[in-house]
Amino acid sequence: MDDFIKALQFALEKYPERVEMAPVRDLMMDSARQNDRRPAFVKLAVPDEVVKSLRGKRDGQDLVLLVRIPSEVGNRMESRIVLPGEVG
Repeated sequence: MDDFIKALQFALEKYPERVEMAPVRDLMMDSARQNDRRPAFVKLAVPDEVVKSLRGKRDGQDLVLLVRIPSEVGNRMESRIVLPGEVG
């Protein structure tokens, strides 16, 4: 997992214009909560290029991550008050 975090940090720092992000809510076609017969799932509509990059040899595949930012973190973005741990 740490490798994924490092890859994301590197991409955002060095190549932010190449990182693509879209809210899952905008891509969601179907979803279901977990029940006794199956796990919870989300069905997404993504561009064909994303699907192609997930198939085939692992060496040439793009890294596609699902990142969750908790609402309290997003709400902190708007605040002008700096809390301990946010300095840096």
